[in-house]
Amino acid sequence: MKIYVIGIGLIGGSMALDIKKLYPEATVCGIDANEGHLQEAIALGVVDVAGKMEDLTTADFVIVSVPVDVAMVVLPAVLEAIGDDTIVFEVGSTKAPICEAVANHPRRRNFIATHPIAGTEFSGPSAAIHGLFQGKTNIICEVERTAFKLQEKALDLFKAIGMRIRYMDPKSHDKHIAYVSHLSHISSFMLGKTVINKEKHEQDIFDMAGSGFESTVRLAKSSPAMWTPIFKQNRKQVVKTLEEYISNLTQFKDLLINEDYAAIYEEMESVNRIKEILNGINIKK
Repeated sequence: MKIYVIGIGLIGGSMALDIKKLYPEATVCGIDANEGHLQEAIALGVVDVAGKMEDLTTADFVIVSVPVDVAMVVLPAVLEAIGDDTIVFEVGSTKAPICEAVANHPRRRNFIATHPIAGTEFSGPSAAIHGLFQGKTNIICEVERTAFKLQEKALDLFKAIGMRIRYMDPKSHDKHIAYVSHLSHISSFMLGKTVINKEKHEQDIFDMAGSGFESTVRLAKSSPAMWTPIFKQNRKQVVKTLEEYISNLTQFKDLLINEDYAAIYEEMESVNRIKEILNGINIKK
């Protein structure tokens, strides 16, 4: 088995580690625009050797794990370079633009559009960890456009590394992920900005920051190089979610101004049911 990982960061690197553990005989080749990242990935054992685009014809799997704007350029080039039995998957957080970019490619049948709902706030080869995908959902879009035998090949791999499969059309994916992921990251970045702008002495932040602040602002450590293209590609959906979020924040502010603490209590109590929703999701997993 020969695996090529293009973009050796958290997702691509973690997938490589799981594959290496499951299939010790596999050779994992890394391709990365950042030579330092590539050498670091080899030194850490995330990948075995450096790979080249011209060698993709020998690949069983190609994992494209680069920022989504880069994927728009890299993915068609990968499809040009692969063999007939190679399955290619791209793992970014937007799906409609990616699917559109290869919609008419002669080797569209060799591509499966995926989004593993897994991650941390860290990036680069050192962020890769074993077991990242265990029990996590992998969204697959337009599965009917992938050759059946290649579908099976990819699905067997996803299940072997512990992922649950969910099928969704690309536009629905981008709409829903704007709420549960993209908005969360914007909220975290802007909370971080608000505190940094207000607190002039960093030591004050560190002294007073509790676990609530730390967990809420955790995502603000995420890579701007990855997230700016995501917000660009999913701009319309993200703007809609922001409008709803800002409306709720404004309403909460108005309740405070009017000292309507009974309404504030009711607001928070009604949202407390999210615990039941999240518990239900965890039980299903």
